[in-house]
Amino acid sequence: MEADTTQVGRARFAVSAETFALLAYVALFALFLIVVSGATVRLTGSGLGCDNWPRCGSSFLPEKNFHALVEYGNRGVGFVVGIVTLVAAIGATRVERLPRWLLWAAWALPVTVLMQGVLGGITVLVELHPLIVMAHFLLSLLALGVAVVVALGAHDFVRGVVKHPPLAANWLAVVLVPSALALIVTGTLVTAAGPHSGGEKIKRYGLLPDALHIHVGATGIFAIAFVGIVASLLWHRAEARGDLVFAAGVLGLLLIQMTVGDIQWREHLPWELVLIHVTLATAVWVGVVTLAARLLLRSRPVLP
Repeated sequence: MEADTTQVGRARFAVSAETFALLAYVALFALFLIVVSGATVRLTGSGLGCDNWPRCGSSFLPEKNFHALVEYGNRGVGFVVGIVTLVAAIGATRVERLPRWLLWAAWALPVTVLMQGVLGGITVLVELHPLIVMAHFLLSLLALGVAVVVALGAHDFVRGVVKHPPLAANWLAVVLVPSALALIVTGTLVTAAGPHSGGEKIKRYGLLPDALHIHVGATGIFAIAFVGIVASLLWHRAEARGDLVFAAGVLGLLLIQMTVGDIQWREHLPWELVLIHVTLATAVWVGVVTLAARLLLRSRPVLP
């Protein structure tokens, strides 16, 4: 009788695989939003809109000026993202037969958001030191990448076991993600050396021409890895049609991003265009991680 009561209690608080997948997608969207929100803070020069943390000046509420509201708004978005990822992680614990790796990945999300919040506070306390700002941004991208894996894993878990024959692209995907990360890291170097350091009195980090040269080199390395994957998918297009279509979508995003990057350079880096460029770069990162995860996760059973 007692065992039956326990089973009824578990069933009452159980979360369906479909609900968990929905929570995973919401967490992914929220983490994308915080990256864009953080970029807005930097590009509008609002990094020290609240010159201390966790307070904003002499109180917990911001002053009625643009920079303080932008900075405080980013903190509010971060708090919401923390709640959303925590709910997704708790939901993962209530899904029956969820793979252990997917459960741990789901719990990694609120942990990285917490770390991101602490690092964001340190960023303010050290008055936007460029290296800490870069680390803060890259930690956001790490959380976003994990969220992509969780969302894709949850989606596949709903569908059941998915097996694809191994392709050369499966192994090239291992190279694609680090090359994309290198591309983004060098992009942060360009931003640090450019006119958008996060505040009016923040020093630039490095020389813009040098940083741009490194970024262009990283772009070439990424392009080689991406072309290699596309070539492999074309060779196996009969069995990899879905992945090939997805890769074409990522390529479209890349071309748009490159166009915006060229325009922003010719227009002397207005912050609105830089924000669009950063948003597209974040979307490309999501696309690249998704493509790599599709190739790697779906070459073996998803269910334990």
